[in-house]
Amino acid sequence: MRLTLIALGLTVLAAPALAAEPAPVQSAGADDVKVNQLIVYGDEACPPSTDEQITVCARRPESDRFRIPGPLRDNPNATANEPWTNRAEQLEYVGKTGIGSCSVQGPGGGIGCYQQLVRQAKAERANSDETNWNRLIEDARQERLGRIDAASDALEARLKEEGK
Repeated sequence: MRLTLIALGLTVLAAPALAAEPAPVQSAGADDVKVNQLIVYGDEACPPSTDEQITVCARRPESDRFRIPGPLRDNPNATANEPWTNRAEQLEYVGKTGIGSCSVQGPGGGIGCYQQLVRQAKAERANSDETNWNRLIEDARQERLGRIDAASDALEARLKEEGK
């Protein structure tokens, strides 16, 4: 009991000293730059990137300008758009219980939930947009860093010449 009171007293005395210590300053890094993702059509120009913002463009044909995007045109969940093999595969799981079934009935029923999740993710990926935004953003960041390095090298060379 006495040790607890002593520890509590030390904590109370140390609290103002810890609160007075300033928080570390975070510097703005390359990942703090805002990314603007655009879809451009035909020969339309992609807006240039700035120091504060990286602009990444995905190019589509001019004929797609006023069309509803492909994954949204048709209902991918409609039975008319689903292949017969997928419907037959789904019938395989109807009424299934026990191991690998993703049901609360029987032992190990929850094991099949992962397989169900994987099948659903594969179906969603098959119907998704083909644009790899992560790759486009990384390419734009590398291009931006290359420009910054080139400007820095030019400035350093100019300062060395002036210093001679």
